[in-house]
Amino acid sequence: MLAKLNNPIWVMSSAYDKLSLDELIATSKEVGAQGIDLCVFRKDGTREDHTATHLDYEGFSAEDGKRLIEKFNAAELSLSLGAFENMIGGDPEQRVKNQNHLLRLIRIAHLLGGDRNDVKVGTFVGYNHDLGNEIDGFQKNLEEYKRVFEPIVKYAEGLGVTIVYENCPMEGWRSARYTSTYNNLPAVLAARKLMYTLIPSKAHGEIYDPSHDIWQNVNPVDVMEQMDIERLKRIHVKTTRNLKTKARVEWGGMYPMQHVDVSLAEQAGITIPQHDWDRHHYEAMLPGFGGTDHMDWNDFVAVLHRRGFDGPFEIENEAKNSKDTGNIAATNQGFANCIRFLSPLLWDLDDEKGYIYQRSSFLEEPSVKDIPEVTIAELS
Repeated sequence: MLAKLNNPIWVMSSAYDKLSLDELIATSKEVGAQGIDLCVFRKDGTREDHTATHLDYEGFSAEDGKRLIEKFNAAELSLSLGAFENMIGGDPEQRVKNQNHLLRLIRIAHLLGGDRNDVKVGTFVGYNHDLGNEIDGFQKNLEEYKRVFEPIVKYAEGLGVTIVYENCPMEGWRSARYTSTYNNLPAVLAARKLMYTLIPSKAHGEIYDPSHDIWQNVNPVDVMEQMDIERLKRIHVKTTRNLKTKARVEWGGMYPMQHVDVSLAEQAGITIPQHDWDRHHYEAMLPGFGGTDHMDWNDFVAVLHRRGFDGPFEIENEAKNSKDTGNIAATNQGFANCIRFLSPLLWDLDDEKGYIYQRSSFLEEPSVKDIPEVTIAELS
């Protein structure tokens, strides 16, 4: 059955890390969005790329939840929460802090109405390279994922909240001197299927970002055909232009560029990474802004609608010609043009207003009692 053409288009707030929440809401309205995925990273976190904290999470109460719902209803916007960190690997102290922060966001989502208001909590899983370097390292990461996330998912399920994983490999998350660029467990469809098999609960699903599969030479349409569509809660709108470079010929399209001695590389006349994220051969883009990309958005949206997906499309602006310029006007243009690009694909045609999103409901005022924060130590 075809879904009605009325998918909301949201802004992911990481592109507006310098704006206050009120400024973010106003800007989201100006560019034409229907919701915001609020990034709520730890204020003391270690990530330096594409992070933002748009909610005062410390001491967040049930009353704060009601006021936030009122604020978003007044602006006719929906919302979700997210913080994308390494939950099963990296520095052990930071790992525990990341896990506790995820639990904090699950509690806040509950106070905002959780699944009743479609308030999901986005996260990475990350990867444990100490385990990964051992024989059967991938299997051991799956087992570590189950050990860490089984109590977290159970906690979320009990509060009526769904966790969603993003499929970014986080290829630049470690030094370019490391061989592998696989730094986030759910980066491929097989891993996500295995994760859901290990933890069958319906209280976790995914945010799918097609741009990450494009540079891995995987067709996102095929991924959408093969996945459990009930697990899909969000689409990240971001795309990729695969670059035809000397480095791609030298290193191939399957494997990352590797760091070698600089003088040796110069003598050999080969390209090596210029920074940690310079491992593969692509450029991040927004569809409909600044040229063509390497995905057929018509086919991608068509398969989603045929399979019944009616959830939000969240624009994650990391485009070189938009957010990465550091120019707020170019950032806004990227969002606005992307919404115009998507609107004929996602919305029905109105005789007077053209392609327009038809808002039919508002967020419910949560009728929940305040609950204390919990830590991973208390759940394990």
